[in-house]
Amino acid sequence: MQKELLKITESFPFSRIAVVGDCMLDRYIKGKVRRISPEAPVPVIEVNEEKSVPGGAANVASNIKALKANCILISLTGEDKRGQELISILEKKGIDTGGILIKKNFRTIEKIRIVAEHQQVARVDREEKFQADRSLLKELLKKIEKAAQDGAEAVIFSDYGKGIFNSLTIKEMMSFCGKIKLPVFVDPKVEHFKLYKNAACITPNTSEAFGGMRETVKYDQFSAQKLGEKIVKELSLSSLIITQSENGMTLFDNFSKKMKISHLPAKAREVFDVTGAGDTVISALAVAFSRSKDMLKSAMIANHAAAVAVSKLGTAEVSLDELKEDIKLWEKP
Repeated sequence: MQKELLKITESFPFSRIAVVGDCMLDRYIKGKVRRISPEAPVPVIEVNEEKSVPGGAANVASNIKALKANCILISLTGEDKRGQELISILEKKGIDTGGILIKKNFRTIEKIRIVAEHQQVARVDREEKFQADRSLLKELLKKIEKAAQDGAEAVIFSDYGKGIFNSLTIKEMMSFCGKIKLPVFVDPKVEHFKLYKNAACITPNTSEAFGGMRETVKYDQFSAQKLGEKIVKELSLSSLIITQSENGMTLFDNFSKKMKISHLPAKAREVFDVTGAGDTVISALAVAFSRSKDMLKSAMIANHAAAVAVSKLGTAEVSLDELKEDIKLWEKP
């Protein structure tokens, strides 16, 4: 299997994926705890590093590019310094930002994480509530159509619940992608879960899967399997992956209309941070499937990518070389 998976990864540079979703700027302030503040019972952090990285849908795009695949990001930023900084970072990575809509009345989302001794101490969010309307939907559909015309083989909907996705936009975008035969991969929010009918694949974690289907059954492997079968049937999905943290992931492959269920155990290693791991999974999955059209092998590759991602601190990118090394380490020749 090692040889087959590596062969798929060799073709990643020929892949082109569109990403639609809520993008944001993730800022990290890192330092050491020197003492407790006399003003309040909180640590005083001596800052020694600050960095900004793409977050949300922009992190998905970054993960795709790190795998040496091609990517166009379709999203929204404000006409502000944070938006300019985010676009600049993406362009330096070689990501196509032609799909980003820049709006005067929108404030670019920023999440600031304060980290000390490899532990997140606090997070500060800068964002304003908004909901995409029909006017914005038309612009997004035009960008999706252009991406498909330019060779996109699949599209990822990166739903962070920040306004781009709602009942109106999801229904119209899913319908449009179906008409132009563009496979849709979705990382769903619980409140939108049942709207992603006919997707090529959705990748919820256990909590999102149970919450999205309004299930209250206590989690175990058996109930998760039954739930997965129910989700695929009710949402008419071609496939479903339920990620289960240290328990790995379960694939429900329905492309042949004959359900095949495969559990992929997690690759054992020390877990530092799960931030952005879901982005890594869906990025590797979509790229691998666009080249192989084999969901099981694509899921195996995504499982390796996830293992590398959680071993890193912060919003993670997994390089193609790191992915290949992990496959060589764990898969039999």
